[in-house]
Amino acid sequence: MIYREHYIKLIREFYDSDLIKIITGVRRCGKSVILGQIKKEIEQKTDNVIYLNFEDKKILANISSSDSLIEYIEKNKKEDKCYIFLDEIQMLDNWQIVCKTLRLYNNSIFITGSNSKLLSKEFARELSGRYVAFRIRPFVYKEILEYTKSLGKECSVIDYLIWGGFPNRFEFKTDEARNRYLNDLDDTIVINDLINRYKIKKDSLFKSLVNYILRSNSRIISAKSIHDYIKGKNENCSINTIIKYLSYLREAYIIEDIKQYSTKTKSELSYYSKIYNVDVCLNSIRCMDNRYDLTHNLENIVYNELSYMGYSLNVFNNNGKKIDFIAIKDNKKYYIQVAYSVADEKAYNREFSAFANMDNLSQKIIITNDEIDYSTSVVKHMLPFTGSKIIFFMCINTFALP
Repeated sequence: MIYREHYIKLIREFYDSDLIKIITGVRRCGKSVILGQIKKEIEQKTDNVIYLNFEDKKILANISSSDSLIEYIEKNKKEDKCYIFLDEIQMLDNWQIVCKTLRLYNNSIFITGSNSKLLSKEFARELSGRYVAFRIRPFVYKEILEYTKSLGKECSVIDYLIWGGFPNRFEFKTDEARNRYLNDLDDTIVINDLINRYKIKKDSLFKSLVNYILRSNSRIISAKSIHDYIKGKNENCSINTIIKYLSYLREAYIIEDIKQYSTKTKSELSYYSKIYNVDVCLNSIRCMDNRYDLTHNLENIVYNELSYMGYSLNVFNNNGKKIDFIAIKDNKKYYIQVAYSVADEKAYNREFSAFANMDNLSQKIIITNDEIDYSTSVVKHMLPFTGSKIIFFMCINTFALP
C-alpha cells in the first residue's frame, strides 16, 4: 500500500495532542492503512502503543463494553504518554465515553470509523471541543498511478472513469474478480449496513431509491424528483422518508451534495443541489451492457479530485447558465465546466457559452476528454493527455499553483 502523506501530514501535528483524532470515511477507502502508517511512525519514538481492531471478532468477544476496554488499556499501557489506536470503534457501544475518559490520563487517542454517526449531533455534543476529525476518500488518480506502479500494473483514464479508486480493487487479476469485489462492497456499504443500522423495513423501496440516486450522480436531485420517480414505479413513499433516506447515504459517506451559488443573491440557494457519489464505481456497477456513464462520471471525478485538494465547491449560476463548479481555495476562485467532449459544435457552443459575460478576474477552465486543445483567450482547456503520457488530473494541480 502506498504512503498517503496527503492525509498523514494533516494528522501529524496532532500526534501528541489530547484531542481525540477521528479518522473517518466510507468503508474500504484506506482508513485502517493510514492508521497503521501513523502507528508505525509513532513506534519509531516509543513502544507505549496499544492497537485494537474492533472488526476482529476475537477483540469484540473479549472487549465488549466500555468498562472492559478501559480496564484492558489500563492493564496494558506503560508509564508516560500512551498512544491508543482503536480501529472501527463504532462497533463498540458507548465508545465516546471511553475516549472522553482515556484522554484525561495522558493518552493520545486515534480512532477510525466508517460512518458519520461518529460525528452525529449527539456524539459531537458529547465530544465538543475534544476531537479533531479527518475525512479519508478512495484513491484519486495520482494515488492510483503510484499504487498500480507498485503492483507492476497500469491504470488508464478510462479505467478510472469507470471503476474509480477503491484501493483493493486494483489487486485483482481479472475483471470478473474486480466486479465481484465491487458488487460485494456495494452490498455491504450501501445496502446491508444501512438497512441493518437504521432498521429499514421497506428494504425493496430503499434499494430502488438507492439505485436511482447512485445512477444519477452529477445531476440535480431533489426529494420531489425522487418522489416522482418512486411514484412512477407505482410505489408509495413520502417526501419525508426520502429526505431521511438521503441523510442515511450522506452519513455513510456514500453521497455528497453541493448547492448553487447565485450571482444575484451572493449566497447559496438551499433548494438546489447536485449529488455526487463517493466513487464512480457505484454508478458503473449499475450499468447494463457496458453502457457506462462516462460524461457524468467525469464530472463526479472532478468533484472528488477538487474535494481531495481542499477546494470549497458550489454550482455557479451565471445569469441562468449553470457552471459546474465555482472552486475556492486560499481566496482564489476558479470557474470550472466539465464535459466529456466539445468536439461537436453544439457541445462546444453550449459549454463555452456558460462563461459568457463574466469578468476576467478569476480563472475560467473547461475540462474534457478531448485530445485537441480548445483553449480560448479567456477559457483554459485542460486536456487528459500530453503525447502518450497520461497526466489527466495532474493538470488540476497546475492551475491550483500560485
